[in-house]
Amino acid sequence: MTRVAVVTGAGSGIGRASAQSLLAAGFRVALVGRREQPLFETAAGTPDALIIPADVSDPAQVDVVFDRTAAEWGRVDVLFNNAGVFPTAAAVDDLDIDEWNRALAVNLTAVMLCSAAAVRIMKAQSPQGGRIINNGSISAQTPRPLSPAYTATKHAVTGLTKSIDLDGRPFGITCGQIDIGNASTHLTQSIGLSEGALQANGLRLVEPSFSVQDAARAVLLMAELPPNATVNSLTITASGMPYVGRG
Repeated sequence: MTRVAVVTGAGSGIGRASAQSLLAAGFRVALVGRREQPLFETAAGTPDALIIPADVSDPAQVDVVFDRTAAEWGRVDVLFNNAGVFPTAAAVDDLDIDEWNRALAVNLTAVMLCSAAAVRIMKAQSPQGGRIINNGSISAQTPRPLSPAYTATKHAVTGLTKSIDLDGRPFGITCGQIDIGNASTHLTQSIGLSEGALQANGLRLVEPSFSVQDAARAVLLMAELPPNATVNSLTITASGMPYVGRG
């Protein structure tokens, strides 16, 4: 049986690399993102890719994503909740409420909405069950300076991941989290890794990064596990980055 995956934020970065890795491994993959053209670029003409432009913070659009996927392929075996935003750097007393709400919507509410839609299908399908993988970020464990919205949402994803995994047990549904540190993407470059990222001591440091394809390999490892095994939490970082002992 060909496995079916849904990847959010599939138009760039970790989402694109992970979707392409899943396709290369024989999955059928629904590619989800706000902009259609990058999704076509991710698919690169592969017939096992389904292009679904959507804002995953919108409940109605999330329903369309999963309805289309189930109608096309009959099931959902893997969901990779990858879509995310990094708000403008600011301390909590300078944080714009619109930035806070945007982070909540994309980084947390969208994870809940997509997981809920996937779980409904996973419960009903035969054979029953499936796997959800949430992209937490190492900020789910340790924050960067000036990142209260991003950090709060990623910490919340950890709690949501554990709750989904617990409630999914009777139905063969697992939920794990991957926390990625300094994979080379547009988002990581936006916080200044190559020019010097702000550290807890106030200095700026050029931080090491690693290939987004290697992050995708870790996602694929989680996705390909048999139903009787799961990765609850996986942390992958660039070697030597200021994470262990940060601050």
